[in-house]
Amino acid sequence: MHCLMKKNLYNYILSCRKRNKKLFAVLVDPDKFNPDVIKEANSSGADFIFIGGSGLKKEKFHRCMTAVAKQTTIPIVIFPGGKEQISEKADAILLLSLISGRNPDYLIGEHIRAARQLKKSKIEIIPTGYILINGGKNVSTQKVSRTKPIKYSDNNLSVSTAIAGELLGMKLIYLEAGSGAKKSISSEIIRSVKKNIFAPLIVGGGIDSAEKAVSLCKSGADVIVVGNAIEKDVSLVKSISQAIHTII
Repeated sequence: MHCLMKKNLYNYILSCRKRNKKLFAVLVDPDKFNPDVIKEANSSGADFIFIGGSGLKKEKFHRCMTAVAKQTTIPIVIFPGGKEQISEKADAILLLSLISGRNPDYLIGEHIRAARQLKKSKIEIIPTGYILINGGKNVSTQKVSRTKPIKYSDNNLSVSTAIAGELLGMKLIYLEAGSGAKKSISSEIIRSVKKNIFAPLIVGGGIDSAEKAVSLCKSGADVIVVGNAIEKDVSLVKSISQAIHTII
């Protein structure tokens, strides 16, 4: 299955959404890489391994990519924090545009700097509208990008931003509360965004239990991303994966 998925991950996500099959991505921060997370992902049937983060050194990113590629057949997706986080060892890259912010570097600047390398690469490139919503904590994305997140309760702005991202051609919309957020994205925002866009919806940040992951999936998330909580408790990989994959 994984070999087939690697040929076109975006189409695979679309096909799963059509069947109401929810997907689970384990997010690996190279600064905190734990090989046990990959072992657990392999045995628990995680759908994707996301790798990347804000403010990473290039060498650490590539060392992590090499290590993970040797340990798994699960599709590896780059979750880039900048132009230097590109690797042929990945199967795909989320070409993130921080559409909730107004810093031109993260709307288009970093993309221009990486454009020629991406054009030459063989990895699948998936344009993704990245929307940062305040999860009750100043997160690294906010500090590095020097942008303010959307207020947690601002449902209208969240929806309008998601619609704008889709109209601009983004193939995925990613709602992010941030690593280690105190609160995950609200079910109300997820439901509202889902009703107003066609693009598959990724949700991450502040997800620290299988129950919370299931609740967000039932609200409309197509892909759940968990990183920080797994770093603290590797057993969450199995419980979240099993819970998500049994949703009917």
